Amino acid sequence: MPFLSAALDRVKPSATIAVTDKARALKAAGRNVIGLGAGEPDFDTPANIKLAAIQAIEAGKTKYTDVTGIPELKEAIIAKFQRENGLVYKPNQVIVSTGGKQVLYNALVATLNPGDEVIVPAPYWVSYPEMVALAGGEPVSVVCPADTGFKLKPEDLEKAITPKTKWIILNSPSNPTGAAYTRAELKALTDVLVKHPHVWVMTDDMYEHLVYDDFQFTTPAQIEPRLLDRTLTVNGVSKAYCMTGWRIGYAGGPASLIKAMATIQSQSTSNPCSIAQWASVEALNGPQEFIPANNKAFKERRDLVVSMLNQAKGIDCPRPEGAFYVYPSCAGTIGKTTPSGKLLGNDEDFVTELLESEGVAVVHGSAFGLGPAFRISYATKTSDLEDACKRIQRFCGNLR
Repeated sequence: MPFLSAALDRVKPSATIAVTDKARALKAAGRNVIGLGAGEPDFDTPANIKLAAIQAIEAGKTKYTDVTGIPELKEAIIAKFQRENGLVYKPNQVIVSTGGKQVLYNALVATLNPGDEVIVPAPYWVSYPEMVALAGGEPVSVVCPADTGFKLKPEDLEKAITPKTKWIILNSPSNPTGAAYTRAELKALTDVLVKHPHVWVMTDDMYEHLVYDDFQFTTPAQIEPRLLDRTLTVNGVSKAYCMTGWRIGYAGGPASLIKAMATIQSQSTSNPCSIAQWASVEALNGPQEFIPANNKAFKERRDLVVSMLNQAKGIDCPRPEGAFYVYPSCAGTIGKTTPSGKLLGNDEDFVTELLESEGVAVVHGSAFGLGPAFRISYATKTSDLEDACKRIQRFCGNLR
């Protein structure tokens, strides 16, 4: 349509949202579909957090707030960064936005000029390259295959940096792979970044608390204090606190960057929801015991899914360190034919046929920048995961 912006030519719709919508539509039409596309915990928001929101409503805390967040939430965020990450921020170095996605987008819009490059290790969350493109920058994908643990190597980072590089986006634990960087692996990357003072670091730590097997989470600015003045440390309450729909993300970073992001936010959405902000104060300051309890369930599901997928013909599923995703290779199924005569030419064919014939909705790996693979979210009840994995085993077993 001629009146639409040319910016739309640079961006694709979200593959994860598309899969979830398709699964919903098939369910509504009466199909027995197990949706493993959405990246959200199936656990309910804890009762104390819900109560804090109700109390905020009853106390009339329903007006506009400061664009960058209420002082009480900023104080809770500052305390969290100090307590858990050893990072010290002042209130003018913290912003609260409508989800982590808005934090990332505001930062990119506030800093990118045409031709600026952003290094995005692949597999990546589907929105990173699209947000870079929408902001007028150039996403530079660096492939991190399964044999590197889906993690960026320092020598590959060094090769990807050019005079045009503005940012690198690091996501650990990762969506879509669940891969998480150890302290030593991050130190090797920060050693490279120290040598390139024009490159800024954007860390998406949204899955910080979702780690297993005694894995110790660290974040780049914590490991290398010399990067603090050019690092935006992004987090939020959606995953660990089971608050996806509440839409609260936050970040700590240099005051000049936060001020620029606040300018963008003031002219787009203004403040995040006041009620969700008060709920987030309770989330960060209140009891945290439910997190390890939820993690225990997530770990059991992870182990079940990895074990069952590795019993499917043509599937190879690594065991991730964190988040609630697995990222199995389906390379062993490509070139085979389904009983209905459909040839699987790529991972998109694989997930399309899996949904059509077995009613299991997953996301194809090429949407995340590395195929042939697919992403499964195991943030759903164990009986559904078991059923879905049996269907995948059957689907793969019927290929010829």
